[in-house]
Amino acid sequence: MSQKSESTNLGAPRVCSIADALQVVGERWSLLVLRELGFGVHRFKDIQVNTGAPRETLALRLRTLEGAGVIERRRYSDRPPRDEYVLTAAGRDLTPVLASLRVWGERHVTPALATRADGGPADGDQPLP
Repeated sequence: MSQKSESTNLGAPRVCSIADALQVVGERWSLLVLRELGFGVHRFKDIQVNTGAPRETLALRLRTLEGAGVIERRRYSDRPPRDEYVLTAAGRDLTPVLASLRVWGERHVTPALATRADGGPADGDQPLP
């Protein structure tokens, strides 16, 4: 991202594809749903267990992602009617984004949380003299 190519728009929000993308996938449960689908978990109950999402929240996120064309619902049983969820091409295109976010978290967040949990200083924190 070059600052020179992105002009300042004083007095109004910047038009931005990052902001547009965040409207679709920029919420915790949405990203965790995409993580699970990427791991091959396709059924509602399994996604719910692995993410810890409340049932109503998960149902809403799945509908939102489906409406945006990021995931697709497929019927796997007619009696009783049961659906599963799979990534579309647009959803699969998010794989490198999620991989980068995971790497960033492993590098900058998870170690700091683990250190703080031990009672020691987090990365970059200096112990008090």
